[in-house]
Amino acid sequence: MFEVSFIPAFKDNYIWLLTQGKRAWVVDPGDAAPVQARLEADGLDLEGILITHHHPDHQGGVAALATQWPVKVYAPGNESITACTHPLFGGESIDVLGQRVQVMAVPGHTLGHLAYYVDGALFCGDTLFGAGCGRLFEGSPEQMSGSLDSIAALPDDTLIYCAHEYTQMNLGFALAVEPGNEVLQARAVQVAALRAAGRPSVPLVLGEEKATNPFLRCTQPAVVQAALRHAAGGSGKVAVFAAIRSWRNNF
Repeated sequence: MFEVSFIPAFKDNYIWLLTQGKRAWVVDPGDAAPVQARLEADGLDLEGILITHHHPDHQGGVAALATQWPVKVYAPGNESITACTHPLFGGESIDVLGQRVQVMAVPGHTLGHLAYYVDGALFCGDTLFGAGCGRLFEGSPEQMSGSLDSIAALPDDTLIYCAHEYTQMNLGFALAVEPGNEVLQARAVQVAALRAAGRPSVPLVLGEEKATNPFLRCTQPAVVQAALRHAAGGSGKVAVFAAIRSWRNNF
C-alpha cells in the first residue's frame, strides 16, 4: 500500500499526498504552491492527480502542476476539470502506484462527484465529512443519500480521507440531533482534545462515522424523531436525510 499524508491548503482543506518511494500522486490539489513545495522538499516525482469534483478549492492547482510535471489527471468526465487526461464516470478501476483503485460515483455535492477506493482507504472529497456530509449544491437528497449508502457499505475499518477539517464543527450539530448518543459524546471530547493540540481529526474511521454521523444514521429512531421535529417530510430514509441536511444548512 502507498503511504498517505496530507498537505494543508487554504483555511481547512486537505490535499492528500500518496507516495511510494519517490513516486507521488495527489488528490484534489486546489492550490499548487504547497504541493510544489512539498514535492521539491521531499524530492518526489509527481505522476498523477485524482480529482473528486470541479470546485476550485479541489482543482485550482492542476494547471500549474501539469505544466511542471507530465501527469495523468483522472477526474469526473461530466464536469469541467482543467487538464483532465482521463475522464471517469464511476465503476472504473485504475492503477495508482501499483494499487488497484476503484472509482465510485457519489453524486450529491456535485453531479459528477467521484470517490476513489483502495482496500482500507477512501478518498471522498466533499461527500462525507467527520460527523457530516457535503452540501447539496447540485444533486438531490435521493442522490446524496444513495452515495452515502454506497460508502457505508464499505468495511467498517475503512479510513476516510475527506477534503476538509470540519469534524469538530459538525459534532456540535450531531449532538443537537442525538444528544443522548454516548459514543457521540465521547467522540466530541476526543476530537476537541485533538484539535486543541493542533492535530487533525482526519482520516476518519468508517465504523465510528456510522455510530456518530447523523447522515449515516437516518434510520435510527433518535435521528428520525429529531428530523420529524424539524420538518414534516416523513420518516422515510431520504426524507429524514433531507430534513437534517436542511437543518444543518441553517444550524
